[in-house]
Amino acid sequence: MYRALADAIRDAEARAVTLSRVALDAEAKDQGRPVSEIRDALARALAVMRGATGRGLEGDLRSASGLVGGDAAKLRAGPPGPLAGTIFRDVLARALAVQEVNAAMGVIVAAPTAGGAGVLPAVLTALADARSLPDERLIDALAAAGLIGAVIAERASLSGAEGGCQAETGAGAAMAAGAAVEMLGGTPSQSGHAIALTMQGMLGLICDPLGGLVELPCVYRNATGAAIALAGIEMAMAGVTFAIPVDEVIDVMGEVGRTMDVRYRETAGGGLAATPTGRRLARERLVQIRRSEG
Repeated sequence: MYRALADAIRDAEARAVTLSRVALDAEAKDQGRPVSEIRDALARALAVMRGATGRGLEGDLRSASGLVGGDAAKLRAGPPGPLAGTIFRDVLARALAVQEVNAAMGVIVAAPTAGGAGVLPAVLTALADARSLPDERLIDALAAAGLIGAVIAERASLSGAEGGCQAETGAGAAMAAGAAVEMLGGTPSQSGHAIALTMQGMLGLICDPLGGLVELPCVYRNATGAAIALAGIEMAMAGVTFAIPVDEVIDVMGEVGRTMDVRYRETAGGGLAATPTGRRLARERLVQIRRSEG
């Protein structure tokens, strides 16, 4: 598999093919199995993503703490805001939906991780549904997303404990942006700029879950990450380019993660988790758990 997105983009352009094509070919070579089997696995992942999105939008799920649940349905069917009826609001609702399923211990696809799993399915399925795109295009997009995530993992990190939320939700947003640009007909180079434009907006994002749970603020950061991904997609497809090469942006994310204070790396020792309200909610959750166990 590739260690630099620049190399994948160069190969795709030299062969006049998509990023997903070079990703599938590289994966088939590395794993020693046909592309058709890899695509079948991606199709199964897509089905799980769709199932999680639909389940979360029903609005009846609640996490064990009671802090998370029902907000995706509010966005889907609640009072109209300034973005009512737009793809943007649909994407936000789907991102929350997947994370509400995750918080309620439902089945999701950890892409790239459980904590950042709402962004990719939200962006891809909402845009595909709005454009009536076939599943084949979505499967290709997932292949491209896999390539992007693999490079981020190689050059930086996908772990909130290692790099903060920029390494989870930030990586998910970058994967969604690059994959969606391809799905919508953009060039490999435009995908690269979409990734860079998205990730630069997520640099430094801390991981500060209340009580150590992947609930608050994790669920809502997926919606925020999806919004930033949409901004990256829109800019890249309009021809906007980012001056810093995409691999260098990824490297900076890794550097920021390595130097980030440990309180902001999934320890619940800082940020929102350390606020008076955050600590109170965490204590109340522990009481609830003890009562349920006892």
